[in-house]
Amino acid sequence: MSQIFTFVAIYLVVWWTVLFAVLPFGSPTYAEAGIEVTDGGDPGAPVNPQLGKKAFTTTWVSAIIYAIGWLVWHFHLIHLPSLPSGG
Repeated sequence: MSQIFTFVAIYLVVWWTVLFAVLPFGSPTYAEAGIEVTDGGDPGAPVNPQLGKKAFTTTWVSAIIYAIGWLVWHFHLIHLPSLPSGG
């Protein structure tokens, strides 16, 4: 049972990492679009962030990355004890 929680936790870390990588793509800012910002808005904010589309993209990209990582772990393609230690 704890192994399932570990897999879910790793997937969530991958998901959040991918989300922050995906967020800037395809979102022109107010400054790039030439729209004047009023009421204290940030000119670097996206005009239309399309968060639903980015969440969907993040989910399938994370699933692919996670599957590759799981395959590497499951088939012992990288032997962790053979990696150099930090000390």
